[in-house]
Amino acid sequence: MSVVLRVVASLAGIIALGFVFGSAIQTLLLPRGVYSRISRFVFIITWQTLGLRLGRSPSFERRDRVYAYLGPVYLICLVASWLALLWLSFSAIFWSVTHESAGNAFITSSSALTTLGFVRPPGVGPQLVAALEAIGGLGLVALLISYLPALYTAFSRREAAVNKLASRAGSPPSGPALLSWSWRFDQFEDLTAVWRFWEDWFGELGETHTSFPVLASFRSSRPGQSWVTAAGAVLDAAAFRCGVVDAPRDIDAELCIRAGYQALREISDMLNITYDDNPKPDDPISLIRAEFDEACLFLEGAGVPLRLERDAAWKDFAGWRVNYDRVLVSLATVTMAPYAPWSSDRSVSRFRRPPMLFLRKHPRRSKEGAWD
Repeated sequence: MSVVLRVVASLAGIIALGFVFGSAIQTLLLPRGVYSRISRFVFIITWQTLGLRLGRSPSFERRDRVYAYLGPVYLICLVASWLALLWLSFSAIFWSVTHESAGNAFITSSSALTTLGFVRPPGVGPQLVAALEAIGGLGLVALLISYLPALYTAFSRREAAVNKLASRAGSPPSGPALLSWSWRFDQFEDLTAVWRFWEDWFGELGETHTSFPVLASFRSSRPGQSWVTAAGAVLDAAAFRCGVVDAPRDIDAELCIRAGYQALREISDMLNITYDDNPKPDDPISLIRAEFDEACLFLEGAGVPLRLERDAAWKDFAGWRVNYDRVLVSLATVTMAPYAPWSSDRSVSRFRRPPMLFLRKHPRRSKEGAWD
């Protein structure tokens, strides 16, 4: 009976090792956002543990301070979980191959994992197992160390653009403010460079936030800013430029919108946010006509030339906005983005469920939008 138990323990340890290294490969090496069960479980526990610090009816400032730790704490807990499972798995294997007590097996595994070498298992086989455990533990730590520079480089590039937008679109940012600033300072013709810059930014956003899904939970360095609200402001400005401003057609603005909604949809796929793959131009959006008219009055006051056919302009603007309206508002909810007009101001203020809970193992492919 004891022999059978030791064989079962050894097999269980080997299977557990497969889960550990599979999780590490999927999370740190695989260039697409596929989260293992271990990663998902650790993220949920981290989210809920941080949520215990919020108390009842927390203010946004408190939620922002607490969940600013979510991404970094999650990565630390994830590696700690891998190492703990590695320790337990090799403890079971040591118990099987050395025929010692369970306590001695745990100590032997601890010695090998920490590479301290205070216990030397007897025999060539156990010593080989100890060497494999030491290599595995060091390998996991090395993978994390190599993973962090790429992660924080992507974060820094994302935040540099978000911070830069504040000087043009205000804080919180808005699309009409971006157009008004450009017209007031005689830089309306230079918006082409803005659209091209943000088209590239959206392309990089979709790539990095699907390769490193944890980036979505990394909050901006400044409490009042968010990559979601910045994306919404740029897309709304481009939609106004395409559908409302009385000026020749701007292909770069249209391409910016296309790149933007494709990136937001790819990220939404990772978070299992549902949306219409191919919306119709006249489908309802979260904005109402009164908000649109108020923005038009604001732009007219700044001197921006607008189309006289206001009904047709509203229809065209809504036709562009429908491509990203659902995913924008949903991402603002999931990330608990700070207040910004036309995005987070209409999201659910208290999102109680951890976003990574909804990660898809096999993201669906986004289709084209309503104006393609």
